[in-house]
Amino acid sequence: MSYFKKLNKVSDYRSDFPMLSQRMHGKPLIYFDSAATAQKPQVVIDSMTHFYEKGYGTVHRAIYEIAAHSSHLYHAARLKAMQFLNAKRPEEIIFTRGTTESINLVAYSFGKAFIHPGDEIIISEIEHHSNIVPWQMLCEDRGAILKVIPVNDQGELILEAYQKLLTERTKLVAVAHISNALGTLHPIKKIIQLAHEAGAKVLIDGAQAAPHVPVDVQDLEADFYVFSGHKTYGPTGIGILYGKEVLLEKMPPYLGGGDMIDNVTLTKTTYNTLPLKFEAGTPMIAEVIGLGAALDYLTAIGREEIQAWEHELLLYATQLWTEIPGFKVIGTAPQKGAIISFIMEGIHPLDIGTMLDLKGMAIRTGHHCAQPAMKRFHLPGTARASFGLYNTKEEIEAFAEALQEIAVLFR
Repeated sequence: MSYFKKLNKVSDYRSDFPMLSQRMHGKPLIYFDSAATAQKPQVVIDSMTHFYEKGYGTVHRAIYEIAAHSSHLYHAARLKAMQFLNAKRPEEIIFTRGTTESINLVAYSFGKAFIHPGDEIIISEIEHHSNIVPWQMLCEDRGAILKVIPVNDQGELILEAYQKLLTERTKLVAVAHISNALGTLHPIKKIIQLAHEAGAKVLIDGAQAAPHVPVDVQDLEADFYVFSGHKTYGPTGIGILYGKEVLLEKMPPYLGGGDMIDNVTLTKTTYNTLPLKFEAGTPMIAEVIGLGAALDYLTAIGREEIQAWEHELLLYATQLWTEIPGFKVIGTAPQKGAIISFIMEGIHPLDIGTMLDLKGMAIRTGHHCAQPAMKRFHLPGTARASFGLYNTKEEIEAFAEALQEIAVLFR
């Protein structure tokens, strides 16, 4: 892959991202919001542009050359996702619109196949709303019971409490790999092991993990693993659901329509084989191709290298920023992804975000679609800085200077 450059530091790849050369309010852009959505490397943009300009055609439904080529690229992206997660077979990779749809698909389809009145589902109290609401809806629909793993003051799941929640009625455990609100990197291999010992299945929300740490679903023995393309340096509107083949085979389709069928009559329909059973309608072809390019990009760099660089940024920022008067990190687990959720004494997070915006610095403020997590820490919201492979220590130093100025301004 000649367009990949093996450079001395992962941060040197930032020149591959055209948005990072832009200015905001006349200032050089410092982008610390990769947990919300990541910027896109030029190769992803080029792959989608080339498809639309030079090779656009539908998939699966036509014999002509450009349609056949589109189908080849589409299938190749599925193979890339399979390798990215180390799934066993491409049939275990389902294309969705994102993490949210992937979780909803499992909630509906797994729920319809396996959840009965009195069954139990376990989540944690610091999940993203996308890993809370679908399970609430499922429990209401099926008469199941939702249980919640508490966290300690550092933002770690209390495993002793989790073990006590597991019973013979537990059918599914759904937890994040990395908390989007606090950055906690959960011990998901242990979480999965304990669930399996109790006879339960496990869904891992990998939205914050897949772009940043190595993921091996076979080693983890995850039953389901989900993530979004747009957080993985790819386009919006595309996501991945990995599911063990034996489970996906037993689950009914989520949507009905074209492609997901085998034979249709006016009285009866039989369904297609995996993975098409879960991919009704004309798919997000360009987005799938763009995601394939993003996965190539990350694989060429290496997620071990990405994780090491982002961890170095996390340690540097934590050390530097905590020296600022009134600065407090929310979520201090020893094992964390590259996310720093924080408050500053006497300053509303919205004011922090607004002042930083004027300095060309992009962060997230609010409850981060994790209101129960905010309630656990008795906060209306936080400011959140999150790093990607393209961030630098120089940006962290500039951010520290900006926070110092804000602290003095509101003193």
